[in-house]
Amino acid sequence: MYHITSLHTTLPMKRDANARQSGKALDRLRPVAGRHNQRLKDLRQAFRRSELTDAGECALEGVKLIEEALRSGQPVESVFFSESARPLAEKLLPQINARTETVVLPDALFKSIVPSEAPQGVAALVKLPAFSGAQLLDRSGAGPLVVAAGLQDPGNLGTILRSAEAFGAAGIFLTEGTVSPYNSKVLRGSAGSIFRLPMMRLSSGELIRLLRAHGVRLVATSSHKGTPLPKASWALPLAIFIGNEGAGLPRELMHQMDETVVIPQSAKVESLNAGVAASIVLYEAARKVRG
Repeated sequence: MYHITSLHTTLPMKRDANARQSGKALDRLRPVAGRHNQRLKDLRQAFRRSELTDAGECALEGVKLIEEALRSGQPVESVFFSESARPLAEKLLPQINARTETVVLPDALFKSIVPSEAPQGVAALVKLPAFSGAQLLDRSGAGPLVVAAGLQDPGNLGTILRSAEAFGAAGIFLTEGTVSPYNSKVLRGSAGSIFRLPMMRLSSGELIRLLRAHGVRLVATSSHKGTPLPKASWALPLAIFIGNEGAGLPRELMHQMDETVVIPQSAKVESLNAGVAASIVLYEAARKVRG
C-alpha cells in the first residue's frame, strides 16, 4: 500500500519549522538601550579612533564585511543590530557562533555609534590575529612583501591590501605616517583581504634592519625615473615600497633602496594613483614570479 502525503499538509509544516528556527535565532538578541554599556563603549571608541580595542578587537560595519570576517574564520566577539534591522538579523544569526554576544539597539543609538551616514543596521567587534616580523619573513619565499610607507589615503591602502592578496603577496608592513588599517574606509576597500593577509606595523628604521638581516631586496616605485617595470628583477625575497601619495618615499628611505622601478606611461599623465600603481607593480611581480 502506498502512503501519499498531501502537499497542503507538508508546506505549512515547513513554514512552521522555519518560523520556529527564525524565532529561536531572534531570541538570542539581547536588548541594550543605555549608552554606558561597556561593549557599546568599546565599539564607539574603536570606530572613532580607527584602532583596535584594548582586547585587540576591530570594529566592522556592514553585512558584506562581517560576512567576509565570518568566511575567513575570524573570531567574531560581539554583533550589534539596530532595531529596524531585525529582518537582517534573521539571516545573519544562523551564520554566527551561538556563543557570540548578539545585541539589538534602538535605531538612534546605533546610528550615533557607527561612522556610516546610511548604516545597514549591523556592526561587530572582531578579533584579528597578530603577526610578528619573523612570521611575515617566513612567507617571503612565496611572494613579495609590501611596505606601505606614509600612505595617508584610506582608499589607497584598502586597494593595496586587496591587490596584495589577489596577486600573492606574502604580507604587508605599515610604517609610520600610514593611515590606520582599522579605518572604516580601509576595511571596506580591502573587501575582506585584511582578514587574510598577514600584516604588521613597524617603524621604517626597524623594518630596514629586519629586511637587511634576512637578505630581502628593497625595491621602490617611482613616477619619474628608474628601471622600466618590464625590465625590473622580481627575484625573491623582495620588499616593494609604496610611498606617500604626494611626496613619495622619504629621501632617507630612497637611499636604502636596491632598485627603483617606474611604470611606463603617457607623458601627459603626471602620476598614477598610489593604489593603482601598487596594483600594477604587484601584478607584474606575480607574473614574473609564477613564470
